Amino acid sequence: MKAVVMAGGEGSRLRPLTIGRPKPMVPIVNKAVIGHIFDLLKHHGITEVIVTLRYMASAIQDFYDDGSSIGMKITYSVEEAPLGTAGSVKNAARYLDDTFVVISGDALTDFDLKEIVRVHKARESLASITLTRVPNPLEFGVIVTDEQGRVAQFLEKPSWGEVISDTVNTGLYVLEPEVLDLIPEGVPYDFASELFPRMLADRKPLYGYIADGYWCDVGNITEYMKANADVLYGKLRLPEPIGMHLGGGIWVGENVEIAPSAQLFGPIYLGSEVKIKGDVRIYGPTVIRDYTVVDNYNRIERSLIWRNNYIGESCELRGVIVTRQCSIKAQVVAYEGVVIGDNCVLGEGSVLHPNVKLWPHKEIEAGATIKDSIIWGNQGRRALFSRFGVSGVVNIDLTPEFAAKLSAALGAALPKGSYVAINRDAHRSSRMLKRALISGLPGTGVNVWDLGTVAIPVLRHFVRQRKDTTAGIHVRLSPFDQRVVDIRIIDGQGLNQSNAAERAIERNFFREDFRRAFLNEIGLIDYAHQPIAVYTEDFLRHVDSQRIRDYGFKLVTDYSHGLAADTLADVLTQMGVDVVPLNARMDESKLAMLQGEFKANQERMGKIVQALGANLGVQLDVGGEKIFLVDENGVVIDDITAAALVMELALYAHPGRPVAVPVTMPAAFDTIANWHGARLFRITQNLHGPMHTASYIGVLLIGDGAGSFIFPGFQPAVDGMMATVRLLEYLAIRKLSVSEILAYLPKFSIGKETAECSWEVKGAVMRVMMNRHQHRQMDKIDGVKIYLDHGEWVHLSPNPDKPRFEILAEAGDPERAMELARDYREMIGEIIHELGVMVAPKKDE
Repeated sequence: MKAVVMAGGEGSRLRPLTIGRPKPMVPIVNKAVIGHIFDLLKHHGITEVIVTLRYMASAIQDFYDDGSSIGMKITYSVEEAPLGTAGSVKNAARYLDDTFVVISGDALTDFDLKEIVRVHKARESLASITLTRVPNPLEFGVIVTDEQGRVAQFLEKPSWGEVISDTVNTGLYVLEPEVLDLIPEGVPYDFASELFPRMLADRKPLYGYIADGYWCDVGNITEYMKANADVLYGKLRLPEPIGMHLGGGIWVGENVEIAPSAQLFGPIYLGSEVKIKGDVRIYGPTVIRDYTVVDNYNRIERSLIWRNNYIGESCELRGVIVTRQCSIKAQVVAYEGVVIGDNCVLGEGSVLHPNVKLWPHKEIEAGATIKDSIIWGNQGRRALFSRFGVSGVVNIDLTPEFAAKLSAALGAALPKGSYVAINRDAHRSSRMLKRALISGLPGTGVNVWDLGTVAIPVLRHFVRQRKDTTAGIHVRLSPFDQRVVDIRIIDGQGLNQSNAAERAIERNFFREDFRRAFLNEIGLIDYAHQPIAVYTEDFLRHVDSQRIRDYGFKLVTDYSHGLAADTLADVLTQMGVDVVPLNARMDESKLAMLQGEFKANQERMGKIVQALGANLGVQLDVGGEKIFLVDENGVVIDDITAAALVMELALYAHPGRPVAVPVTMPAAFDTIANWHGARLFRITQNLHGPMHTASYIGVLLIGDGAGSFIFPGFQPAVDGMMATVRLLEYLAIRKLSVSEILAYLPKFSIGKETAECSWEVKGAVMRVMMNRHQHRQMDKIDGVKIYLDHGEWVHLSPNPDKPRFEILAEAGDPERAMELARDYREMIGEIIHELGVMVAPKKDE
């Protein structure tokens, strides 16, 4: 026996689930709806199937092909124009020469097909309609039968006043081939509203069969959620198990990882390769399909999460559907009835109110509150670049395809025939994305220098020294989050890209306006010749090696398993420094660490410094850009004090030279500059600012108070290796221990706070704050710095990545500094309240 599976429906009431796929391909737990229908047919011995298609026909054809992979023989009948239910079957008449079953490809059932066919033949019926009883028949075609089972009356979607039965048409029919002669060819024609009423009027043998078992018309979002829950609760008798049962109503696919601290309350289905991280709580009925990652501290209730999604930390999803390839960042909250379409990105802390629907390819800003569905437009990423370059969760936001497209956008902005230098850290994610980036450049006519794995300052130096190189790319695992990769693009001077250059790349990327080089213009890929040796040679020309050698330093250096060891170890050896190296071997598992782990490493280094009687301890970051210090007594030096120490030493060695620090650094830096008759520039906090400032002011030193130092005499870029050696050189000149210098540096007290503020009112808050302080001196750098009485000041900065303000305050003692910061946090809250904007409360960490 053959079956006809009707699979041409668009599923408009299921949107946005059916945007990008036909309704029969919408998944129910572990497979598509039509896949469950195929299993049912096969279970009852029907393996030869004709599938009628119209909407997105290729999606089903490509997935199931000829059916051999599932043990069936599938033939396809594709409609050129809509033909209705009966018309679509008529279109496949050439394949039907015996009794056959017609079944909907977008409903879910476990009816006994053998029994339905047996009764059909026993009654010698021409057409049998399978019926079922439902509590609410208003949305269905009600069919009344007599005592012998013959159809007596049709009521298509009746009102309650017309309801005289609860037996409805399930769309499952057994037909004889003669029925096809009653259907006109090539025109729309329907079983329920045209063919069957005609057969009834002509007194053809038309019967109804009231079937026992489960049936659900997956016609809308509510029914779709119910169908998944019913499968999990076992209301549907499936021919095959949905997965391996772990107990407690938990079914899993292959290679599922569940953290020991996760708590799962069934029924739950976890697809193959799903990863459930620490302290996650999942309440059934919930489905999480293949290759989805649920990160730490999430709470998921009664939700359906499809394949290839990433759920960031501390999210709450309640009664939500997440379709494919979505990136949901940390602390997102989504309430009952929310549906998130394919390839959406939900920014950190965003809130989706009940029944909001996001059509595919939407991006929600961090902290945004969404109360209405977003349908039109294709926003995607509004901007590629953040403070750390192009950043995102690896293989979620940053995929190989994305990386190739990004480098093609860069190549289109560069002269044909020029070179781009590229390097990476030791992590496999960086290697994958670096190779993808390399692949996108030659096609635009741009050549590639591959530097392998070298410290970031070495890359900057290489780009700056080579006249044929117009840009550089560094790929690294984020030091703040091991799931995130940063792609930093630098210009031909070895400096961070300007805003204008970033916008040019973004325009090319979003417009897909890529230059395509002709055959003989395709770029080359070459390996750079000894970039570390070239860097080292130039490095040594810019420092007083003999002075350092004569002093005889003993130094503990922690390389953080990063890129600087190969370069700095050789430099220090040539200067005769007695080095005790720590964590010098590159290790991809140690490239990102939590703040507590980082502090523990510093304290461990301090103990080693003290025990060995070393002059100093220096910890470099993974990229070799930043340094963090420990004095000879093993005391960890905070980053702002370290910046003051280096500035004091530099100005002692070179009095009168200009120096620069961010606007948020304390007044202690003005005092140090005054001691040495030096001019102090106040600049932006962003490293992008200091790098370009160093390139045209000609300052001696820039320090950002966060471990970064620029010595423009060597290169106008952050360089932790140069900062380390300069520190040794200046200590040799000063002839005092680090602790002795720290003892006489001016003291300072800084207070820090944050104030939650929605994106929409950040500008208004700044305007009101400026008006309130219009009679006070202000610096409008990175927000606004307001000078108060008695040498106090407050700096307010809108966070560029989150819906909040960063508040810094300086006062005479720590208590007063914190009091000032809290006062301005409350002032921001008052302004927001006055503006009439409610800010979503901050989630508990």
